Amino acid sequence: MLEIYNSLAQGGIVMIPLAICSILALAIIIEKFIVYKKSKIFNPEIISVVDNIASPEDIPLAVSVCSNYHGPFSHLIKIILENYHQPLEDIKEDVADQARQEIRILERGLGILETVAAIAPILGLLGTVLGMVRVFADISTQGVGDPALLSGGISEALISTAVGLSIGIPTLVFYNYFYQRSNNVILELEKISNELIRKIRSYKQET
Repeated sequence: MLEIYNSLAQGGIVMIPLAICSILALAIIIEKFIVYKKSKIFNPEIISVVDNIASPEDIPLAVSVCSNYHGPFSHLIKIILENYHQPLEDIKEDVADQARQEIRILERGLGILETVAAIAPILGLLGTVLGMVRVFADISTQGVGDPALLSGGISEALISTAVGLSIGIPTLVFYNYFYQRSNNVILELEKISNELIRKIRSYKQET
């Protein structure tokens, strides 16, 4: 472990922002895996209660079940059910407003992941430039007779580049993964919400 630390320390000053980037990316990735856990968003109990709504008399029970959970799915379903007596256009508008807020929560942190994926390789490249500047400065003052001085600058250049790419590439992969997951969740929320609104519409038509 000490050898790894010493090797990374040779990467120069850019290793500090690279370390910060890696910590931010890791924290957001872990948080997103928790948020996007399917059972956490689409709770089976809520889905079961909504599917079994057969008349307006079943709506209070469904609202009670939704109140026991927190998340985009339960919030949207609860809004639809609580506003059952309102005109359908008003219900759709309320759902759209709530959906925008939930989407913002689902996508929170993705901008940071995108930024880290973009700047980490650039920081690594900066470390390369600084390392090569050090190499040439050593050559200009002491010549090429001391391999240790030259290898130190080259190591700084190579290590920072490798670390920058090692952070940027997986972060970009996770960003694309979570972005796609977010889109899938949004589509599924829209589908279930529209089905429930159609069911409510049928109740209104019957009355």
